Amino acid sequence: MTRQLVLNAFLMGVGHHESAWRLPESDPLANNEVAHYQQLAKIAEAGKLDSVFFADSPSIFGSVARRPAEHIEPTLLLAAMSAVTSRIGLIATGSTTYDEPYNVARRFASLDTISHGRAGWNVVTTAAEDAGANFGYSEIPTHASRYARAQEFLEVVTGLWQGWEDDAVLADKASGVYADPAKVHPLDHVGEHFQVRGPLNVSRSLQGQPVIVQAGSSGPGIALAAAFAEAVFTAQRTIEEGRSFYAELKAATVKAGRSADSIKILPGIVPIVGSTEEEALRFERDLDDLMVHEHALHQLADQIGIPASEIDLDGPLPEQVRAVSEIEGNRSRYELTVAFARRDNLTVRQLLNRLGGGRGHRTFAGTPDQIADTIQEWFEGGAADGFNIMPAVLPSGLEAFVEHVVPVLQARGLFRREYAGSTLREHYGLDVPGREKKLSATG
Repeated sequence: MTRQLVLNAFLMGVGHHESAWRLPESDPLANNEVAHYQQLAKIAEAGKLDSVFFADSPSIFGSVARRPAEHIEPTLLLAAMSAVTSRIGLIATGSTTYDEPYNVARRFASLDTISHGRAGWNVVTTAAEDAGANFGYSEIPTHASRYARAQEFLEVVTGLWQGWEDDAVLADKASGVYADPAKVHPLDHVGEHFQVRGPLNVSRSLQGQPVIVQAGSSGPGIALAAAFAEAVFTAQRTIEEGRSFYAELKAATVKAGRSADSIKILPGIVPIVGSTEEEALRFERDLDDLMVHEHALHQLADQIGIPASEIDLDGPLPEQVRAVSEIEGNRSRYELTVAFARRDNLTVRQLLNRLGGGRGHRTFAGTPDQIADTIQEWFEGGAADGFNIMPAVLPSGLEAFVEHVVPVLQARGLFRREYAGSTLREHYGLDVPGREKKLSATG
């Protein structure tokens, strides 16, 4: 089969642009409405997209004055969305720093069962200081310690998911045997961070186990992804940066003993679709004009370690910013932000406008053909296996992408016209962990 794009819809409230909620047509309370998300899932499925995805953190992100700040627990939302869809994949974020492996394994296995094999877990180590304070931490665990815990966390979760063999459940009324005990295995894990007996109290789903997604791009993040991830959500703004990251992660995956095709690399893109380029750019400017820069300035000031009062909005980013080695939070995103400002010689106001559209992800305003061109260039140019589509405004931005950009990609033979399977693994073209090995062993 000809290689085809992976396209996920990354959903955030009423849109990724931080001013989206202020538009006249936006409902600023929609992020608390299940019906809003069910509508988005149906739009994405109508476009034959691979999945919908929610980021998440166990704390309020930024100032509540800035934008709608509530976040319903994402696996609950996805379960509700699964009830009104039948094919679209359902991916949510779960923390390895502020949760326990058994809880995460059970939660995502349950979503996988409810959705008949459409679930994915986005693994994050959660760097937010506010999140740590909600769990009794007086300071953020170090970057190294978070990734060491994440490594063992993933070992436990995947071990629990594999505790039930595919044919363990017999449901044999005649014999009175529901499941074969010999095919349900305790984990008996004892490690540095966790002791987990198992087995999980949720059996294997149609796709075997949820797809593992990961979002870190630092050195430890790449190593973790190479060992475990089946898809990686990342942020590169230029095709050269995309090619470099793509080659590095694919090579690391092969070095870890896996096929390069076993991991999908999916940069984020914020597409602003217009019937003309001028229309798209005008809408982007309208969104930027609604930004309250003082809100964003304080977040940037905290990130770079300089008081907001000492930063000139219409001057360049100050020279003296924190060294990367001082960052215990999201290092890769911090490096991207600083490099972005320096490379493009942006004023702080211009930088905040760019970040306001997609928090460092690439924003592209243009016609459907122009957006399809840039997606195709990255896909065929060794920079991506697909994209995380991040509509600036929801639902209208997702509707515009599905109605106007997807048909262009389909006409070019780059994207499916119909789903070939029913599970997220089938959409991504991924094997079921453990199943292939078992089949070969039994002949």
